[in-house]
Amino acid sequence: MIKPAEFIHPEDAAALRQLESIPGFPAFVKKIMALGFEQFQYGLNMATAIRLSPTQLPKLYHHLPSICEKLGIAEPEFYLQMDPVPNAWTFGDTKIYITITSGLVELLNDEELDAVIAHECGHILCRHVLYHSIAQYILSGADALGILDSLTAPIQYAILYWYRKSELSCDRCGSIITSPEIVARSMARLSGGPKSITNNLSLEEWAKQADQYEKIKNDGLWNKALQLSAVINQSHPFSAVRVREILKWGNSSQYKNLIQSLNAESSGKKCPACNKSVCDDWAYCKYCGTKL
Repeated sequence: MIKPAEFIHPEDAAALRQLESIPGFPAFVKKIMALGFEQFQYGLNMATAIRLSPTQLPKLYHHLPSICEKLGIAEPEFYLQMDPVPNAWTFGDTKIYITITSGLVELLNDEELDAVIAHECGHILCRHVLYHSIAQYILSGADALGILDSLTAPIQYAILYWYRKSELSCDRCGSIITSPEIVARSMARLSGGPKSITNNLSLEEWAKQADQYEKIKNDGLWNKALQLSAVINQSHPFSAVRVREILKWGNSSQYKNLIQSLNAESSGKKCPACNKSVCDDWAYCKYCGTKL
C-alpha cells in the first residue's frame, strides 16, 4: 500500500502545516461543509452529470477501479460531466466523488486519462479533498450567503497557496500509476496543444523555462510582487513549473525506490529470510542481502 509520506511534495506538506496552524481552521472548514455546502454540490453533481458504473459507460468507468486498488483507497463515486472544456475535480467530505468532463475524455488517450484520474485519486489518498472543496468554493466566487466572510483575505490566500502546492503531490501520484513523462505530456495536451505538436515536444526544454521563470520572479521585490499577483488566484501552478517538478522527481531516488518496491509487491515473490516483497530480477534481497 502506498503512503502519502512516500511521495508528497515538500512544499505541499509545508503549506498544509501552516494552514492547519491557524487556530480553529480545521473545525471551521468542517462546519462550512456541514451547513449544507457539501450536500448542495453533491445534489447538483448528481442531477447534471452521469454516474459511471459497470453498467453505465463501462469502458470509461473501468479506468478507476484498478487505480484505486493500486493506491489502496476506497473507490469514490465517479461521474462524467457533458462539457467540452477538459477538466476533472474531486469534491466532498462525507461523500467524496470524482468528476471528469467529456472534453477531457475526447482530448486524452487512455494513458493520459489514467494519469489525470490517478491525480484526482491522489487528492483522496493525501486527504486533500476537504480543504480542496473550500478552495474551489473560494475560486468559484459563489459565496452569495457570505459564509466565508469570517475568513480574512490572508487566510483565503493561504488556502489557495496550499491548493496550488497540493497539485504537485498529486502530479506525483499520477506518475506512480503511469509515468512522469505521461503526466508531463498530459499537461501539454491540457494546455490546448494538438497531438501533432505535443508528440514532438521536448519536455526537458519546456522544464528549463521554469528555471528562467524563477529567475525573473526572484529578480527584486517588485518582480516578485508582480509574479505573485499573476498566480495568487490560480488553482494550479504554471505548467512549466509542474513539468519541471514532475520530471525532477522522476529522476530522484525516492521515485525509483518507490516504483521498485511497488513492482516487488506486484510480483508476489517474497524473500525467504525476511519475508519482504522482492522483484523477479533481483539477485539479492535489497532489504537483508539474502541471495535469491
